[in-house]
Amino acid sequence: MLIRISLIIALVAGLASAGLNLFQVRSKLETVKADRNAERAAKEQALTDLAATRQQLDQTTGQLKKAQTELAAAQKEREQAVATAEAQTRRANQLADELNKTRQERDNAQAELAAWNALGIPVQQVKEVVALNRRLLEQVEVQKEEIQTLLRANARLTNELARLLGGGDFVVRLPAQLRGKVVAYDPKWEFVVLDIGEDNGVLEYGELLVSRNGQLVAKVVVRTVEKKRAIANLVPGWKLGEPLEGDEVIPAHPAS
Repeated sequence: MLIRISLIIALVAGLASAGLNLFQVRSKLETVKADRNAERAAKEQALTDLAATRQQLDQTTGQLKKAQTELAAAQKEREQAVATAEAQTRRANQLADELNKTRQERDNAQAELAAWNALGIPVQQVKEVVALNRRLLEQVEVQKEEIQTLLRANARLTNELARLLGGGDFVVRLPAQLRGKVVAYDPKWEFVVLDIGEDNGVLEYGELLVSRNGQLVAKVVVRTVEKKRAIANLVPGWKLGEPLEGDEVIPAHPAS
């Protein structure tokens, strides 16, 4: 009987131990399963992040290539502007030398004419000298006009070069004595037509103050320049009233 009881007790203990082991195994399996699922989710998230990172990298690479292309174009445009400005400056200096030479010839001719008059030289010779002097004066005027044209072209190129290099801090300086009037205003598109242009020293991106009876009306920025007129847009935040025909304009940033 004692042996039977011992066997029963041993059997119960074995079953309890087996149940405990089964519970521990099941708990470990649940833990392993949870760890596996967590690793799988982390892997999927990592793959998603990697794809997003690659997409962002492709976009950044494309933007970088675009920026490099734009920079190269800007540098090329700057080099062309510098070369053109230097050529215009050399031409202006050459014309200035020719003008000085022509003036000297004119002065010599006038001195010679005065000497002939004092010596009683024949009228025909005097007429020839006068005609020569007139031709020289005409050449002087032509050269002066060509010099002014070159100087304006040089100022325009210098202005464009400064704009390319200066970025947002760039300010166009217009002649301090520049004065003009509004000849037309479009309220829909908010632009004005001015009676001054390239011949007066107006440059693109130059800013002008519009006034009436000494009161500020608006500020405009030049967008298009022709020889005798210019078109300018109203600057946002500076419109204090509606521009009218006859309003006066002066430089917002006059050259010193």
